[in-house]
Amino acid sequence: MMTDLTFDSTTNLSSENLRLVREMARDFAVKKILPHVMDWDESQYFPVELFKQMGELGIMGVLVPEQYGGAGLGYFEYVAIIEEIAKVCGSIGLSVAAHNSLCTGHILQFGNEEQKQRWLPKLATAEWIGAWGLTEANTGSDALRMNSTAVRDGDYYIINGSKNWITHGKSSNVVVVMARTGNSGDSNGASAFVIEKGTSGFSHGKKENKLGMRASETTELILDNVRVHKDNLLGNEGDGFKQAMKILDGGRISIAALALGIAKGAFNAAKNYSKQRQQFGKPICEFQAIAFKLADMATEIDAAELLIHRAADLKNRGEKVTRQSAMAKYYASEVAVRTANEAVQIFGGYGYTKDFPAEKYYRDAKLCTIGEGTSEIQKIVISREVLND
Repeated sequence: MMTDLTFDSTTNLSSENLRLVREMARDFAVKKILPHVMDWDESQYFPVELFKQMGELGIMGVLVPEQYGGAGLGYFEYVAIIEEIAKVCGSIGLSVAAHNSLCTGHILQFGNEEQKQRWLPKLATAEWIGAWGLTEANTGSDALRMNSTAVRDGDYYIINGSKNWITHGKSSNVVVVMARTGNSGDSNGASAFVIEKGTSGFSHGKKENKLGMRASETTELILDNVRVHKDNLLGNEGDGFKQAMKILDGGRISIAALALGIAKGAFNAAKNYSKQRQQFGKPICEFQAIAFKLADMATEIDAAELLIHRAADLKNRGEKVTRQSAMAKYYASEVAVRTANEAVQIFGGYGYTKDFPAEKYYRDAKLCTIGEGTSEIQKIVISREVLND
């Protein structure tokens, strides 16, 4: 039986409650997502109605305090939810992560009280779907040199430009957008704005036809003389880029949890298949070549999980998490790719067909090494943190 995530604010979330949260997410994923995974993947269908159902359970406002309509939980519960959903479908896990940690998380962390009251209750319940716009066509890893601009005009800002690879760019009701209010390349030269759907000049471009994560909608955002009131500015003018970097610290825990779920899903599928598949008169798991693959996969998954839990613990305690979240995201995403690759190998020819789950894990896993900072960017972040320690 599915359980609502909203607990009394005085509740001490014990390991038993964490187990219940995990079971709720697992039960929902198996019953509501699993039957549709391949249909949604093949048609690139973004199931908005599913997210409304998850909003009723608290899944779309996991970290949002109860006073704003959220579940009021912590990062361990959040990681568990993302992981359980991603075991079944990486696409849905990605969309849950993007909604929670990016758009909703940005408003929660940097919005004033009026802004939180205005937008968080709708986001936390999935009455509204959220998106977040930082990346542009020519400034992926080099986000500091974004081309989108916001020019002050009295009590308003006029925003022009475009954003690319935006999760929920079409179906979102509200987007947090970073635009340049100062000089290009200046860390104090960008600001963050909340833009609601229906604002004149604000639209979406083409929907991307992707290798994996196909049920998670990805589009371009177009900003053509979008007029936004100063009350939609998050924090102070010039703080947008620095805010975005802090949001990505938490967002990388989300992607790490997503990668962990995909890796576990691929591993479990491969393990179960290896017990059933017979060759030369015995299950293939009894051959050392297969058994050693499973041993390596299991060890790397456990190591990734420990890195994620360390980052989640620091985040819960309000401590700096830049190094730890980058390590968790980098390692977990690479593990997901290696695990999914080995899962296809264990399935053999069947692993190359859409009749078995290995090929979808294989396609979905790769995005984890790209989104919210590539593996190469994570190495830059980690090395800087290590050298400055």
